[in-house]
Amino acid sequence: MRVLLTGGSGFIGSHIALLLLENGYDVLILDSFINSSSNVIKRIKIYLDSKDIKYKLETINGDIRDKKLLDSIFINSINENKPINIVIHLAGLKSVAESLIKPLNYWDVNVLGSLNLLLTMKEYECYSIVFSSSATIYGLCESLPIREDHKISPVNTYGKTKVAIENMLYDLYKSNKNLWKIISLRYFNPVGAHPSSMIGEDPIGIPNNLFPFLTQVAIGRQRMLQIYGDDWETNDGSGVRDYIHINDLAEGHLASLEYLNSKDSCLEFINLGSGHGYSVFQIIKQFEISTGCKIPFSIQSRRDGDIAKCYADISKAKRLLDWTPKRSLEQICLDGWNWQVNNPNGYS
Repeated sequence: MRVLLTGGSGFIGSHIALLLLENGYDVLILDSFINSSSNVIKRIKIYLDSKDIKYKLETINGDIRDKKLLDSIFINSINENKPINIVIHLAGLKSVAESLIKPLNYWDVNVLGSLNLLLTMKEYECYSIVFSSSATIYGLCESLPIREDHKISPVNTYGKTKVAIENMLYDLYKSNKNLWKIISLRYFNPVGAHPSSMIGEDPIGIPNNLFPFLTQVAIGRQRMLQIYGDDWETNDGSGVRDYIHINDLAEGHLASLEYLNSKDSCLEFINLGSGHGYSVFQIIKQFEISTGCKIPFSIQSRRDGDIAKCYADISKAKRLLDWTPKRSLEQICLDGWNWQVNNPNGYS
């Protein structure tokens, strides 16, 4: 089976690519490398070669907004008798903060790029897709844990583009319920790294998210961790979020492919998280215990749009995909730290 993996060189995409290749899938990565490094692909190949794993991997440098490029990818695959059977669509811009400053960029790349991709898939009769959505679509948490039928009410442009794409997928499925096989995976907070330390998270500039900032403080790249509010309505006053090991998230995609392969048609929206809420202070404490590193921090004012608690109900993923996260918070800390120690400057 051949998989087109858009955005396959990013943090999430690289871990999915590696897992698919280990499980015998033929993977074609399409990536613009704007927010990632081509060294990721080299690392994946080195790892697979070291394990003597036979694999089929092709990489194309390009943009999902380029319709001619998408056409050529599908045509060439058909002409080579290696048609694309399924798409895992991760490509897009992902910074919540940036989306508020440059909203048109996000509507252009995320929404129009996805439209291009779906038009091309329909034209070349590829009707199976796993889409990378986000828990940001839920907005403010009205009830916990968050189920898939929670109110959809994003508070930023990034989340709004994810909702627009989910609506596009919904309409597409309804137009021909006997044809399309679609899963939209709503990620919570992917963290950690591959246990080999070959691939991991390498944010450009100052990290926006807690975990990569924390590991950069631990290694000395950042001076101090900033905690936004210690007066939230939680057990210790710091915000609570759902953190999932990146390999558990990747395994959720593998399970999604297997689910789609077992169906004639389907449309499912599924949370992928750990199913647990961890506070910022819990994360710091566990990281210090796991690694022996002391993390200096300062308390800042709450940020606009932040909430006290957010974590997933993952019962649907367990029921439909037969998927359960396996890795602990301790493992997240160890794998994330090992990646940072062995790659102090990321992929540079």
